[in-house]
Amino acid sequence: MAVWLVRAGSHGEFQDKFLSEKRVYVTWHDLDVNLATLPDREALIKALQARYPDAKPKKLLNHASQIWPFAHEMKKGDWVVLPLKTQRAIQIGEITGDYSFEPAGPSPFFHWRAVKWIGEAIPRSHFGKDLLNTFGAFMTICRVQKNDAEARLQAMRKNGWKPESVAQVLAPAGPTAEADDAADLDLEERARDGIARLILSRFKGHELTRLVEGILRAQGYTTWRSPAGADGGADILAGAGPLGFGSPRLVVEVKSEQAPIDRPTVDKLLGSVSKFGANEGLFVSWSGFKNNVQKELAGSFFRVRLWSQTELLDALYEVYDKLDPDLRAELPLKRIWTVAVSDEGDEG
Repeated sequence: MAVWLVRAGSHGEFQDKFLSEKRVYVTWHDLDVNLATLPDREALIKALQARYPDAKPKKLLNHASQIWPFAHEMKKGDWVVLPLKTQRAIQIGEITGDYSFEPAGPSPFFHWRAVKWIGEAIPRSHFGKDLLNTFGAFMTICRVQKNDAEARLQAMRKNGWKPESVAQVLAPAGPTAEADDAADLDLEERARDGIARLILSRFKGHELTRLVEGILRAQGYTTWRSPAGADGGADILAGAGPLGFGSPRLVVEVKSEQAPIDRPTVDKLLGSVSKFGANEGLFVSWSGFKNNVQKELAGSFFRVRLWSQTELLDALYEVYDKLDPDLRAELPLKRIWTVAVSDEGDEG
């Protein structure tokens, strides 16, 4: 069994299609050539050159190194790692079909393989730092071999996709793949993983509610926070203005559990919105939400918002300078600028 990193487009823009259709695609635009009929990588490079005449030779070589394995090296039973963009989580799939070419497309969906999703929205914090760095390769398709990835992912599956143990993280490393060594890392994603680990270590359990309250206060809300234990349907009540009597009025539920939250659990928050006479609800889940939750809650768009790690971190960054000094001391962050990564790993 091999493990492959496959992204749903260079920016995750095709994620819903991958998940709902139970397929992974090669998402290079206008690549309307049957990869199975090409005799070697040189023929693929020529096909790419014909479609992207302005691309530099190095970029064409980079693209060919990602596209060729999809048709000629992936096999049934291999696993696919799909980093999710809508939340800070990883989807794991098992390849169940051979390479397929659909000449009618539409572009860029000419090339696909069927998959069975065996791990849904697994929080990134469940994986060791070294594995996350490997998943952070700034490439769209590549094989993952570093850090004994295959054995560790299999062990996680047997354990219900619970967080890795220290023993798993420190296991002897397996063979190193060229794609892993050559790939640029997504430094922004790597930094966010580091911040997420810091939050996880310093705001465990009900303490995460304290951090969420601090963010809401920095946004201008007046808040009430439930003590640890049964909360009666609200971890935080928040209202605009100095006394909290203004609008909007929020009921906030905060979950720090390890498993993604399902739709019935979110529906309970909607009941609490009515119970407390609030305008809207905010559900914060450190481990994210099941993939269908966002889509099914479209009818409640004006009543509830969902924060996974992605939205929580975005909100934290936006108000960090306004946080209570004690919170900033617990969560010391520094803004930096760096050179943007080139597009050598992106689709055409």
